[in-house]
Amino acid sequence: MIAAPLAWLLTIVVFVATLVIQFWLQATYARYSRVANSRGLTGAQVARAILDANGLQNVAVEPVPGALTDHYDPTKKKVCLSEVNYGSPSAAALAVAAHECGHAVQDAKDYAWLRVRHSILPAANIGSTLGPIIFIAGFLMGKLGLAAIGIWMFAAVALFQLITLPVEFDASNRALGILKRMNFLDGREWNGARSVLTAAAMTYVAGLANSLATILYYASLLSGSRRNG
Repeated sequence: MIAAPLAWLLTIVVFVATLVIQFWLQATYARYSRVANSRGLTGAQVARAILDANGLQNVAVEPVPGALTDHYDPTKKKVCLSEVNYGSPSAAALAVAAHECGHAVQDAKDYAWLRVRHSILPAANIGSTLGPIIFIAGFLMGKLGLAAIGIWMFAAVALFQLITLPVEFDASNRALGILKRMNFLDGREWNGARSVLTAAAMTYVAGLANSLATILYYASLLSGSRRNG
């Protein structure tokens, strides 16, 4: 098992890398938010067209407050676009709208990884909240078995993030294919959309790396305590 100081250093490195990736996403999104698509279509219009073309007239397209708050709600069957992307004709807005529609298509086609991710979401939510608390409490009280339970609970978060990767990558691939097939973007605009979705995908990779580094750090503390006990 890696020593705790090295595990802590790795955690810091991964955290800094995550900040860099977040900055890259924001910079890329901002850049292509200033590039309007040649057809003058908004994110909402493109989302509606994509959904209709895939037989998903029952899926609504609605604006939501905030920045980059875009998501697909499988329980209410609606694509939610942040207010900026909803009304914007930018390449970035179209990329995000198409990506969220990609999730709607996954849902309609009963995409396996989406089902698996949904099934472990409750465990991941519990693990993200209680896992660190149980680990710290067990570690401080010298109840190493309890601390180990906390690590396993938090591991559900990493598992959820791992399964999220194919879901997000597939949605982005669907989005780029749809944008090209339906001629919503020209070559330069499409490359901009791809850059936005690539940067967004890397944030999920960074999230998984953060969780794994945290688990490794917790495990190194637990291992060291057992050796010294």
